[in-house]
Amino acid sequence: MYNKEIDNKWQKIWDEKKSASFHKERIDKKYYCLEMFSYPSGAKLHVGHWYNYGPVDTFARFKKMQGYEVFQPMGFDAFGLPAENYAIKTGIHPYDSTMNNIDTMEKQLKAMGAMFNFDAEVVTCKEDYYKWTQWLFLKLLEMGLAYRKNANVNWCPSCNTVLANEQVIDGECERCSSVVTKKDLTQWFFKITDYAEELLDGLKELDWPDKTKKIQTNWIGKSTGSVATFKVEGKELAFDVFTTRVDTICGVSYVVIAPEHEMVAKITTEEQKSNIEEYIERCRRITEIDRLADDREKTGVFTGSYAINPVTGEKIQIWIADYVLATYGTGCVMAVPAHDERDFAFAKKYDLPVKQVVTSTDGENIDIKKEAFTKPGILINSGKFNGLTTDEAKNKITEYLKENELGDFKITYRLRDWLVSRQRYWGAPIPVVYCDICGIVPVPEKDLPVKLPYDVEFKPDGKSPLAKSEEFVSTTCPHCGGKAKRETDTLDTFVCSSWYQFRYPDNKNTDKIFDTEWIDKMLPVDKYVGGPEHAAMHLLYARFVTKALSDAGLTKVREPFKSLVHQGLILGPDGNKMSKSKGNVISPDVYVEKYGSDVFRMYLMFGFSYIEGGPWSEEGVTAMVKYFGRLERLLEKMISLKDTKVSEISKDESELCYLFHNLLKGINYDLEQMQFNTAIAKIMEITNAFYKYDQAVEDDKKNTKLLKETISQFIRIIAPFAPHFAEEMWERAGNEFSVFDNVYPQAEEKWLEKDEVEIPVQINGNVKFVILLNKDLGKEQVEKIVLADGRLESYLNGRAIKKIIVVTNKIINIVVG
Repeated sequence: MYNKEIDNKWQKIWDEKKSASFHKERIDKKYYCLEMFSYPSGAKLHVGHWYNYGPVDTFARFKKMQGYEVFQPMGFDAFGLPAENYAIKTGIHPYDSTMNNIDTMEKQLKAMGAMFNFDAEVVTCKEDYYKWTQWLFLKLLEMGLAYRKNANVNWCPSCNTVLANEQVIDGECERCSSVVTKKDLTQWFFKITDYAEELLDGLKELDWPDKTKKIQTNWIGKSTGSVATFKVEGKELAFDVFTTRVDTICGVSYVVIAPEHEMVAKITTEEQKSNIEEYIERCRRITEIDRLADDREKTGVFTGSYAINPVTGEKIQIWIADYVLATYGTGCVMAVPAHDERDFAFAKKYDLPVKQVVTSTDGENIDIKKEAFTKPGILINSGKFNGLTTDEAKNKITEYLKENELGDFKITYRLRDWLVSRQRYWGAPIPVVYCDICGIVPVPEKDLPVKLPYDVEFKPDGKSPLAKSEEFVSTTCPHCGGKAKRETDTLDTFVCSSWYQFRYPDNKNTDKIFDTEWIDKMLPVDKYVGGPEHAAMHLLYARFVTKALSDAGLTKVREPFKSLVHQGLILGPDGNKMSKSKGNVISPDVYVEKYGSDVFRMYLMFGFSYIEGGPWSEEGVTAMVKYFGRLERLLEKMISLKDTKVSEISKDESELCYLFHNLLKGINYDLEQMQFNTAIAKIMEITNAFYKYDQAVEDDKKNTKLLKETISQFIRIIAPFAPHFAEEMWERAGNEFSVFDNVYPQAEEKWLEKDEVEIPVQINGNVKFVILLNKDLGKEQVEKIVLADGRLESYLNGRAIKKIIVVTNKIINIVVG
């Protein structure tokens, strides 16, 4: 009976034979299959890891049996907050806890029986990896894609660190769920915005889920419109606003500037100063997410100053309001209450003018006093632009602004530059020093890596832990040799994972980040699998870094992941997300030890649609255990059958082969689509078909030659789904190691259609009975067989047959008088 001992046996053999090795000489057949690597924050792999890695290994083994040279590496995303927070809580150093966890997880991954190539392993917290993460930073700095500036940033008061916009979920820290606030800090950024258009265009060619592409499209947020310059009355000041509805500019009744905009202090009158300062302080305590929420009532304060409408010359009030962000667009917006719902609500609240400048093209009754009219239409109350359509007016008004040097056509993006500084210890140190004479000085490549010191005070106080290590901070300037201080922030861990796909195939290269010629043969990744939560972070960052490396001449690859699949989420038995506090966590090790790895893997693949997941079912596991027993008994029986001299193929054998090959055709399709549950359902149908055949035909009447050939194919069909079990059965059947060195079966055309077909027999167009006929019979033969059928006479009732119409293999119609 299949069990854990069989797992151990074959894992030992695979290890000795180096079955997971990648053979470089077969590079023309390479298939790079990659799962998002795990973060070793927990002591063990959980069901989520298994659900990501087990089924994908099944897919990789399928590809191997299709003749591909599969490269399936594994590593660990080992830097980050959880290990540091664990160190603060327990006193165990993050390096020690992380490496211990990695050791445990490696053993679990090997017990999974997957084809992971551990010779290609990367661990991001090891010096041989983060040396090149630091090198990447310096390359981006050299290219002008890394820069430092003072910024109003997201700050988690619990983690005591800066968060990127993508790491703020519903106004809370993605790691600890604390409410995120704002803080001014000098930070390092990557200029991902330089690639906004290419990041958008590149999505069209990717085999990615539509939802993920839409998330990235929305996150990049391309807007095509116009920019208009508003001058401040009585001052030598002006500001730009971006709008997609410049056709409504004659209806602007006020303008709004972000509370944190640098111009606010310059335009605020003395009378309004205290109100403005108080309001700005209130806004600091509100997250950007909350400020932009549609259902939140918008607030604002008048600055006391006025702007001049660049088209009408009218004087309009300048306000600050929480719904405008300094980091989005120009940080200034023009407000047209008559044609924008948000502006309308704001104007009503503060009793500001509402001026209609667009009317309907179809005579629709519009009551501007009650609601904004937001549709395109025909311009009114707009001077020389009256009568133009919305689209015509956008062009004409922008041309007017351009002629008068007060505006132009413009494209903007929602995407912001990537904030990569973190005020934490457990990350790759940023490789620059600060010299009073030379300024910001990059650490020379020969001095990399800038090593992370072991003895550091972790207790969070808002200051980088590295800043408290004098031994780390104090250094000499690589340029002038004078005293200098090291950068004490570390890099966002998403920097580590943005390029790991390049390092796996060349992980032992000590001379450079990777060999360009080799990497251009290995990448892009053919199939990438991981959680959908990374759509606007890791996946976007990896695309940006790939394009930057390409522009640096280091690779021809411009997209890292050709095809992407997101696995679903396995919930607890209660239907809730698994958590220790809810007591609904499932431990894979318990099931693997009790039933064997393949039972656990097969249950995960059969019990859920891979991209959806669902609640855990103990009954489902029990059912899979029973199926394995039933399958093993069948295979043992078929393998042990004594050879017969039967050479003819009986009706039962034809039926078996017909079913087998039609289901096999579907299994191949399902595997290509990673539809594991439906593929296994078909394997179970084949199992049932074998049992039916076995019960119907006595052993000495069986065509054992055909049967054993079919059983051999069946073991190969099962192999990717249950690798240990299949190897065992393959060996018991007398075959040489390994089942995975054989081709995955394909459906044979000759078995996809039955020799006999069921044909309905009609009398005067009404079906009376069905007859089973050989599909190769001619029309005359069909007529003779039908006329000789004993059932026919009872339907004729003495009536004469006038005509017999035979539509080959479709229908027989007998016309009677």
